[in-house]
Amino acid sequence: MGIVPLAKALELAQEYDLDLVEVAANARPPVCKLMDYGKFKYESAMKAREARKNQAHTVIKEMKLRPKIDPHDYDTKKGHVVRFLKQGDKVKITIMFRGREQSRPELGYRLLQRLAEDVQDLGFVESNPKQDGRNMIMVLGPHKKKTEAMAEARQAQEARKAEAKANPGKSQNAAESENAVETEAPAEASAEA
Repeated sequence: MGIVPLAKALELAQEYDLDLVEVAANARPPVCKLMDYGKFKYESAMKAREARKNQAHTVIKEMKLRPKIDPHDYDTKKGHVVRFLKQGDKVKITIMFRGREQSRPELGYRLLQRLAEDVQDLGFVESNPKQDGRNMIMVLGPHKKKTEAMAEARQAQEARKAEAKANPGKSQNAAESENAVETEAPAEASAEA
C-alpha cells in the first residue's frame, strides 16, 4: 500500500473487515499490516508451542561407582552411561571411597579413565576427574545434542510404526514364534534331567 495516513489505513481495515496491526513500532514511519488479529495471535501461539516442544532441557544423570567394582557390575553401569549419552544427556560419574580406599585415589582415577575410554565414541570428558572429599567426580558430555538424539529417536519410532502397519501379521507371528521357543526350552531341559 505504501505510506498512507492513519485515518485512511483504519478506513481500509474497516472496508476489508480486518484489523490494523502495528508490526514495527520503532520504524519511521511505523509499519502496519492489515490482518485478522485473532488468527495472527493463534498462529504465533502455535509457533511458540512448537519451539517449546523442540527445546531440549539439559539433564545431568548421575552414576555412582566404587573403586573395587565387580566386572559385571561395571559393564551394567557402563551400559547405563552409554544409554544416557545416546539420549543426549550429560553424565556425572561419582566414585565413592570408604575407609582405607581414600588413601588410594589412583584406583578411582584409573576406573574413570577406563570408563571414559570405553564410551569415547559416544561422549567426551567434559570435566576431568577431581577429588571432592570422599568422592571423585568426572562429567561426560555427549557428542550429539539432545535435540538431535530426540529427533533420531522420533524417526526410529515412526519407522517401527510404519513397519508394523505395513506388516501387521509378521510382527504377531514373530511374537508367537518367540513364545513357542520359550515354552519348548523348559520341556527339553526336563527331558534331559
